[in-house]
Amino acid sequence: MKKGKILLVLGAIMVLIGFMSFVGSKDDVQTREQLGEKLFFDPILSGDNTISCASCHKPAFAFADTAVFSKGIKGQLTARNSPGLTNLSGRPHLFWDGRASSLEEQALGPITSAAEMGLPIEDAIKKLNDNKFYADAFQKIFKSAPTKDNLLKAIASFERTLETSNSPYDRYVNGDDHAISESAARGRLLFIGKAACNNCHSGEDFTADRFKSIGLYNGKDLNDPGRSAITKSKTEEGEFKIPGLRNVAVTAPYMHNGKFKTLKEVVEYYNNPSLVVKDGINRDLALDKPLNLTNAEIDDIVEFLKSLTDDRFKQKLASN
Repeated sequence: MKKGKILLVLGAIMVLIGFMSFVGSKDDVQTREQLGEKLFFDPILSGDNTISCASCHKPAFAFADTAVFSKGIKGQLTARNSPGLTNLSGRPHLFWDGRASSLEEQALGPITSAAEMGLPIEDAIKKLNDNKFYADAFQKIFKSAPTKDNLLKAIASFERTLETSNSPYDRYVNGDDHAISESAARGRLLFIGKAACNNCHSGEDFTADRFKSIGLYNGKDLNDPGRSAITKSKTEEGEFKIPGLRNVAVTAPYMHNGKFKTLKEVVEYYNNPSLVVKDGINRDLALDKPLNLTNAEIDDIVEFLKSLTDDRFKQKLASN
């Protein structure tokens, strides 16, 4: 009898351990954010089950890609560089051309794009309903079977958790005078002064949430018209959404076409755009005159931009 009781207790312990391991497993999602995170990393949302959102938005690089153009299903290349996904909550325009006005709307684009994840939304919903884990998870969290609406809500909910505010710059503006280097401090003054970067890169996330043409469109070798392809307005030819600059030092290459490999190349371009692209169409008038930054001043601005990197990404700081 004593031996039987011991076996019974041991059996109960094993059941409890099994239950606890299930509760703590990565497959046990309790919130929209957790469900969205699992979907973000799952290739089930691609037509051939090979590509996930994270394939083009790599977590270690502030959810950007390190390639000029990302690879979609069957090795197809995207038309534009994949930008980072941090600090996008509340942005009124998404994608380089601003064609989406919410993270939910943005999430739909790559899934259904033939060159990216290549999965019609109807097929995506069928796959999720046919998958027991997801069917159960959506019922638990949304009290509903998977639908287009709650799929996009889940992914967007996860993306809204990607806010960052723990950088050397943040500590500096909060009173720690030693949080950034002397070079970065000089770069900050140049950023808001001589270089006038904050005319476009303003606010907490360093974006004015507007569209600008910086001269990277000439209708020839640089033939992406940007915003005008959406609005059909010639006055917006070559305009692209002004990106935020938080974590920018880990999201190379830069611009919608990945033209620049380093932040130094970016600042050198702004210093005198005509030296790089002589025939840019509709270039903003603020860029007509050289900034006349010295090499040392360019380096200081780069150091300031590096200081905008959240601590979670600091190990990936590029040698810009």
